[in-house]
Amino acid sequence: MLKKIFILIALCVPTVVCAAPEKKKEPIVHMTDEEIYSELKKLAMVFEVSRENFVEEADERKMLEGAMNGMLEALDPHSSYLSADDFKDFNDKSSGSFGGLGIQITSDRGAVRVISPIDDTPAAKAGIKAGDYITHIDDEPVFDLTLNQAVKRMKGKPGTKVKLTIVSGTSEPKTLTLKRAIIKVQSVKFSEKTLADADEDTPKVGYIRISDFGATTAKDLRDAITKLEKKNVVGYVLDVRNNPGGYLTAAIDVSDAFLDGGEIVSTRGKNKTDIERSFAKPGDMTGGKPLVVLINHGSASASEIVAGAIQDNGRGVIMGSQSFGKGSVQQQKPFGDGTAIHLTIARYYTPSGTSIQNTGITPDVEVLQSKVEKIEKRESFYSEASFRNALKNEEAEKKAKKKAEKTDKKDDDDDDRELTDEEKDARDYQLQRGMEMVIALSKMSEHARTAAESKPESDDDADDKKNDKK
Repeated sequence: MLKKIFILIALCVPTVVCAAPEKKKEPIVHMTDEEIYSELKKLAMVFEVSRENFVEEADERKMLEGAMNGMLEALDPHSSYLSADDFKDFNDKSSGSFGGLGIQITSDRGAVRVISPIDDTPAAKAGIKAGDYITHIDDEPVFDLTLNQAVKRMKGKPGTKVKLTIVSGTSEPKTLTLKRAIIKVQSVKFSEKTLADADEDTPKVGYIRISDFGATTAKDLRDAITKLEKKNVVGYVLDVRNNPGGYLTAAIDVSDAFLDGGEIVSTRGKNKTDIERSFAKPGDMTGGKPLVVLINHGSASASEIVAGAIQDNGRGVIMGSQSFGKGSVQQQKPFGDGTAIHLTIARYYTPSGTSIQNTGITPDVEVLQSKVEKIEKRESFYSEASFRNALKNEEAEKKAKKKAEKTDKKDDDDDDRELTDEEKDARDYQLQRGMEMVIALSKMSEHARTAAESKPESDDDADDKKNDKK
């Protein structure tokens, strides 16, 4: 009996996620086999004595699962024991459909911290943001709960309600009541977009939103690029803001779609020789068109792999704010009885050999989400057009008339109605700046191409052509 308990305990380890700065670790003094056996024997004695003498009837399964979770939580905040229900829930999430509030959480110094809400879910609609802390669930404090226990408290039958107490920054705690729902994750959304208040001649930008990295993300992305290429977009904005991550393989495939070669990511395990490198295959699906990747504090793990690969290969511009900083790789190790452990097995590094653990990806251009107040009119009262008898531009007058009609119609709309997708885009400061960057880069490329084509032939070029003909 005791031998079986020893083997079971020795095999298991738990999961949590923390963004706190790493403390300097003391050198590990390893125990001898005899010392380990003695401690495992003591652990079995704790189990037996507690079960026999606890004031109420003890739940052996709960005790053993608690022991295994405690063991894993001592390793790092991402490792955890998965009971049969937990393992099933994990697989349901990976397949893209599960029940709950639509929120990715982690454990941070005893509290529950939000990595990011998932798009179009109760959590996102309630205004929960990356970096918020959940202190109470249904008025019960979370400080003595494991991460898996906190997740279970928030899950429940669709349509039922749960109360969360949220602390955001330095503001006062607020209590939100959310209605649980079936969460169906649409990993990839895409569309062609134009700048807010843009003219008809303004180029269109391909916008691709990836909300998580699941089993179908790479295929969905390829389909999106194929369709957007047919729309003749001038470039792309890849939006991985508030994307908490997912499969490593999906992140590699997404990066590969925009790269024509070069390293994407390396993972390094426990041993110095345990290094795996992933490289992009030839063939950029976008033909090298301008690319901007939007990141923020909720961009973690797989999102950071993609941003790092694009940044280090010089393929695009990273814009937004500092990312989350999760630079470790987890793997599920099933035991064959429906249970498993979720274990950190490696760290990942960007192509330049940089670990983003606890630091994140630094954007090339920092653009914090903001509200814009216009202090300058698009057209000045004083210009050539203001002079009496100035020559007319009939084409410009037609465009101005159309624009005025559109503006008048917009002003007549009810301000209380739900915003359209176009209006949401117009208020998304980071997205607007990202599209401006794509359009600017595309114009620079066009000017450079035009200049190269119109450049007069040098004598050497002419001689080369004559030699080619000979």
